[in-house]
Formats: sequence, structure tokens, C-alpha cells
Amino acid sequence: MKLNPSRLALALSVSLLSAPLFAQTAPSSPYPATPLKPVTDVYHGTAVVDPYRWMEDQKSAEFQTWLRAQADYAKASLAQLPGRAALRERLGQLADAGESTGGYKLVAGQLFYMKRAPGQNQSRLWLRAGVEGAERELLDPNNIPGEPSKHAIDWYTPSPDGKRLAIGLSSGGSENSVLRVFDVASGKFLSEAIAHTGLNQFGVAWFKDGSGFAYNRHPAEERYNKSAVFLHKLGADPAQDAPLFGWEVNAQEKHALADLPYVYLSKDSRWALAEVLHGDAVERSYWVAPAEDLLKKGAATAWRRIIRPEDKVTEATISGDQIYALSQKKASRRELLQLDLRLRTTLFRPLLPAGESVLQDIKLAGDAVYVKALDAGVSKLWRVEKKKPGKGKLAVSTVALPFEGTLREISPLPGGELLVLHEGWTQPPQSLVLMKPGAADASARRVDLQKPVAVDTSGVQAERVMVKSHDGVMVPLSILSSKSPPRDGKRPTILSGYGAYGITQEPRFGATRLAWLERGGVSAICHVRGGGELGEDWHRGGYILTKQNTVSDFIACAEYLIANKYASPATLAGTGGSAGGITIGGAITQRPDLFAAAQSAVSLSDMLRMETTLNGAPNIAEFGTVTNPAHFKSMYALSPVHRVRDGVNYPAVIVTTGANDPRVEAWIPAKFAARLQAAQPERYASKPALLRVDFEGGHGMGSSVSQRLDETADVWSFFLWQFGDAGFAPKR
Repeated sequence: MKLNPSRLALALSVSLLSAPLFAQTAPSSPYPATPLKPVTDVYHGTAVVDPYRWMEDQKSAEFQTWLRAQADYAKASLAQLPGRAALRERLGQLADAGESTGGYKLVAGQLFYMKRAPGQNQSRLWLRAGVEGAERELLDPNNIPGEPSKHAIDWYTPSPDGKRLAIGLSSGGSENSVLRVFDVASGKFLSEAIAHTGLNQFGVAWFKDGSGFAYNRHPAEERYNKSAVFLHKLGADPAQDAPLFGWEVNAQEKHALADLPYVYLSKDSRWALAEVLHGDAVERSYWVAPAEDLLKKGAATAWRRIIRPEDKVTEATISGDQIYALSQKKASRRELLQLDLRLRTTLFRPLLPAGESVLQDIKLAGDAVYVKALDAGVSKLWRVEKKKPGKGKLAVSTVALPFEGTLREISPLPGGELLVLHEGWTQPPQSLVLMKPGAADASARRVDLQKPVAVDTSGVQAERVMVKSHDGVMVPLSILSSKSPPRDGKRPTILSGYGAYGITQEPRFGATRLAWLERGGVSAICHVRGGGELGEDWHRGGYILTKQNTVSDFIACAEYLIANKYASPATLAGTGGSAGGITIGGAITQRPDLFAAAQSAVSLSDMLRMETTLNGAPNIAEFGTVTNPAHFKSMYALSPVHRVRDGVNYPAVIVTTGANDPRVEAWIPAKFAARLQAAQPERYASKPALLRVDFEGGHGMGSSVSQRLDETADVWSFFLWQFGDAGFAPKR
């Protein structure tokens, strides 16, 4: 969405006829020529020059031609690195060392899941009878009869009887899902093809009889805003689907531009639960209504609001007449609450008090509520009985896990058991059935949902240290390396960081990471503020006015790796992607001396213009708005493209983007690459700034395995070249 300049508090927006304030690309530089067309905006009295405003017309022939030229230049530069081909081959071998699964959904005695086998470029949809029965492949999104395009499955939801699936399909990494309905028995699609349904990442709400569903749809001219929940009956014309809840549906329930509404139906409840995400804000709102009213009354359904943003609820679910919710109103690390819908009250009863663990997710199974938590960087699972034993307190216990790691999937099974996917930094993913407490054999039972990853991790160690940041706050740093690595400061080291939306960087296994570690490399993850590793206080510690802490934490971790001789400035690279583009962009512009190289991936590099994009309004809740003077001051001080200065010896940078990115449009990282090239054009041969573009990719979701491996090979080869590895010295 294009915002009116007056709404952005801009006093001026005019082209300058005088000499540009940015250096022109030097004639001796081989970079593709980048036009400079300066536009000046004045924000609250501060004039800001933007010589690359023309790029924002992303579909223009001028920008597309320039983008192709930049991509060709980067491709040619990377092709000169002799070790790249062997590294790509090794990455492919490791990626094919086993199978990967996910998306577990047990419905009507059938388990639906995604699986990728060695040699396959995309995950496929599978079905098996129960957890341990016979399996069969249901759908290969790259080989749909009669459809030439290759697709990715963005999301899917089985009907209550397991006979049909609502599936979101998109192509080219666009995440522009088209909702299709798949018949399990015939293996064919029904007539439905509903566009503009890419926001159904939580799936759709099937009616109990399987005759249709409620789903989220956004207007054709929007991508994230003005969406509503619609009702669809199978076989009906989607154009006639009636709105139920959301943007401009009900005069009594006003919704903001960036509100994202969803409706959930539960087989064991007479209530429908409506959830609203307020853009990218952590806190959500919830309503309830009799489920039978949805089909009878449609938009006239009387919803009762039970949770507001001031309740600071991050997640809620329903079972019978009970609402279970996680709230951070009284405690940064959250508490589990219960609300009885039979009572006309919004008073919650505490079930699990706040403690040292950060409560993250809720799952209902049998007679218990399970809460996934993060405890000292690894997953913990709490079990809370739904009913009190007699007049005593609710029984609360922890569920034993076989090793310290991360629970990636938690799917309830009949009888109170849980199917989980468990992995760690050095432990490949394992599908396990966690037995109900009190069972004769309470140990976890492994099931063969995927063939084990055949790699040897015995020589790899993972450690977690605490690093003092600029203000004395201790920041977690995870370090993966070979056991007892030499502390000589010569290890090729990659430091990554994110730090936004309260998202946590939890232990996760990556077989391809071994291609780096087996070269003597070190992989480090800095758990910067802005993430959720230590609760909501940790998130708010790197949020809008405190966002500098995110960058400072990352810098502190880089200094730690150098001071403790894991690496040196000659062998250290930094990476950050998406919102992590602020992190890495801030680090290399504030402390360029710490890094030999960096990757800025699909990065939010222009913080002042982000809110003019289709994804801009939702992100105001996380990064602020230039209409607010205090927000603008903080955003301008950190916006990577605005912090680049001419003549500074920045590290070599590879900026990566997808031409179809719907979240951070390609012109945003493109501006950053262009600005870096202009700042030091004479260093193109030794410290280049490359713009790598995947024209069949987006933000990373939906990318094929080969796309991801190609990018990794390019980025790591770029790093090794900059570290002085002779095997990656460019051919002359």
C-alpha cells in the first residue's frame, strides 16, 4: 500500500536539481551503473536524501533491467571462486543424508504430514494409517497432473473426517496461496480455486460435517491488510462467499487496517473462537460465539469479546467451555490462565504460574493441557491436569525429554499421548511418542516417520556462553564447532543474529552445517534482544526506541569471539536476514572493523520506507512509524541504507534477495547493495558488494532445496574467499 506523504509527516518530497549528495559510481568500477535520482523528504525537521527512490517502482523496466544486470554481475563474480562447485556438491550430499518430516496432523485415525526424501526438491504430502501404519504419498506439489507450474504447499488443513484437505499452493516463493480442495480417496482436486488466501498460515476452520470451511481472504489490491474471514460451501462459487468476521464486516466490531482475523472450530466445543492478530504485535484479541450461529447468521453473528490487547495474551485455545491462554500481563515469561465461558466474566484463573521458563505454546491432549516452554535455551514440556483431583490443587508436572533440544512438532494422540518432533544442535530430528504419565512404560517411543540422518556428529560440540553487552546485560551466545577447536583466532567463523517479534532462535539441527564445521569452521548464534529467548522483557529490550540494543548485543558477541580467539576480524563473517537485516546492517555500519564479510539476506534495510509497502502497516507494531518523532529518530539512527558513509572500509557484503518477496520487497535490499557499491567503488575487486537475486524465489518460504543450497554455496564461498582461503581465491 502506498501511503500519502502527508500521513508520513513529510514536509517536502521533491527532486533535487543540484549535485547529488551521494558519490557516483566510479568510472573504473565494473559494477552495473546505478542511476542516482535524489529525492529529499523532511521528517520532523530532518532532511533525508534518497537517491534510489526510483527503485520503488519495482515492476518498471528500468528497475528490472538494473536488477538483472546486478544479478548477472554477482553470478559472474561467484563463478570465479574455484572451491564453490565442490562445496555445493558437499552441501547436496549432506542435504540428502536422510529424510525430513513435519506438519503432523492426526485426524480420524489418519496422520497427515509433509516429507522430503533424498533427491527431492520439495517436501511432499503423505498419509499413513495412524502413527505407525502403512503410508502413501498423497501429493507432489511439483508434479500436479495438468499443471505445468511447480508449487509449494504453504499450509493445509484436513476436514474432520479426514476425507478432504484444504491446501494453499503457491509458486516462485511468492506465498500467494491459492486455496484448493483435495480429495484423499481419488487423489484429485475439487473445483475450488480461491485466490488471495496466503494469510491462512494457521489453516482453515472446517465445518463439523465437512461441507465447507471458514477461511481468511484479503482484497486483490492488498497483501496483508483489510482481510476478513469468509464462509465457503464446497462446490459454491467463491465469489459469492459471504464475509463472517473482520475488516468492515460488522459495524459493532471495528478492526484496524493491519488486523488479521481467523476463526477456529473445535470438535469438542460448541463455541467458535475468533482470533485477531494486530499486525505483528505480540498481543492478540479473542472473541467467542455459538458455532451454530456462523452458518445461520453469518455476518450477523453476535460475537462476545473475551480477550483484549491489554490482557497481553500471546496465544489462546478452546476445549469445551474452557479457554486456555498464555498471558504476559503480570510476568514477562508468561503464565497459563483459564477462562470458563459458561460464566459471564472475563476473570481468568491461574493454572501455571510464571517462573524461570518462558512459556511458549499450548497443546490440549486428553485430560491435560501441555505447555511448551524455553528453559535455559532448550525446550521444556509442562503437563497441567484439566481437573483438580478431589479438592486439591491442579496436578502440574514436567514431561521427560530424551535430550536437551527443541520440540518442533507437538501433536496430541488418543489416550493423552503426544507425537513430537525433537531435535538439538547436534541431534538430528527424531519422531517420538511421549507416553501419558503413569503408563507402565513412561519412556519415549521412537517411530519411523523419517529415515535417520546418516551423518556423524560425534566430533561436534555445542556450548552456550553468556556475553556482557554494552550496558552490562548478559546475552546468550550459542557456539557450534569441532570438539576442542584450536583457539588461534584463525577459525573461519559465521555469527548470525535476528532479534525481532519476540521470535526465539532455538537449538536446531542442520546437516548442511557440517559442511562448514568439518572445514574447521565455527557457527555462532547471538540471541540478541528483540527476540524472545528470555521473555517479553527481552523482546522489549530491542524494540522501537530500544532497538539499538539488538545491534549492540550482536557487536558484543562478535567481540567475544575475537577476544576468545575463536576468530579474528580477518576470519569473522556476520549474517542476518529479514528483520535481522537491521541487526547485521547496524553491526557492519557501526563496527566495520570486526568483520571480513557479511550477508544481508532479504533484509529490512530501509526502515524509513518500509511502511509504504504492502507489508508496512503490520510492521509498525514492531519497528515504529516515521509519523512519530521519537520513532523516526530511532529508526533513522539504525536504518542500514542511511548509515552507509562514503570512503569507509566496510567488509565485503553479499546482499541476497528474491524477486518475488512479498514480505521485504526486493527494492529494499537492492537499495542497500547500491549504496554500498557507491560508498567504496574502488574496492570492488577486494571487498565487493554483490547483489545476488533469485528470480524464482521470495522471502525463503516455498524455496526448493536446490535454491537454498545454491544460495548457501554462494554465500559461504564468498566468505571463504574473503577469509583468504586459497581454495576460493578468484580465478584471474
